[in-house]
Amino acid sequence: MKICIAQTKPIKGDIQKNIENHMKLIVLSIQNDADIIVFPELSLTGYEPELVKELATTKNDKRFDEFQKISDLSKIIIGFGLPTKNKEGICISMLLFQPNKPRITYSKEYLHPGEEKYFVSGENSPPITFENNKLAFAICYETSIPEHSEKAFKNGANIYIASVLNSINGVDKDINRISDIAKKYKMTAVMANLVGKSGEYDCAGKSSVWNNEGLLIGQLDNTNEGIAIFDTETKEFSKYS
Repeated sequence: MKICIAQTKPIKGDIQKNIENHMKLIVLSIQNDADIIVFPELSLTGYEPELVKELATTKNDKRFDEFQKISDLSKIIIGFGLPTKNKEGICISMLLFQPNKPRITYSKEYLHPGEEKYFVSGENSPPITFENNKLAFAICYETSIPEHSEKAFKNGANIYIASVLNSINGVDKDINRISDIAKKYKMTAVMANLVGKSGEYDCAGKSSVWNNEGLLIGQLDNTNEGIAIFDTETKEFSKYS
């Protein structure tokens, strides 16, 4: 399986411009035979809590139909971040598009302290299956909750995918934490992070891939947009921008 992580610099609150940027990286990932591409936390809007009431939407938003078409046509799984609405309020979510399947909303269950002012706790979706792999997802702060990664393991996941916003001050701690998760549960792990300024944060990049022994396989830099692809069979790591 070829797993692709995207590192992006979001344009504040501009969903359409961010869609266009996502599409460029998706095309690049398809050209390099990726089976899945995952973007950072709130990649489609940026991390802008004060704007979420006007930016929040649902998985059936017509603006996202093109992602489903690409997924169907190119047989690629696509996951990007955005705020979504439900009956309780607004969640930090990842929309997942799978070829010829209904869209899935994975929502952040464990909120970072302070996020509850703007967001409500959501519902994690279970791992998804691709061939012989089970892919579990996490959104940022969830990687710091031991019960979260333990549940992924108990659900049979062998690949752990973290969609994050990590700041310059916090990224190394999260890198060590995800490495430990990979080692403890013998899971391949990846982390997709933002670069540039988003909300009050200076984002750190360093989007990374670890093998199932917790060893760092490869990493993007701390400033540029781009993608990295890891082949779980050949163990090859490649970067593109």
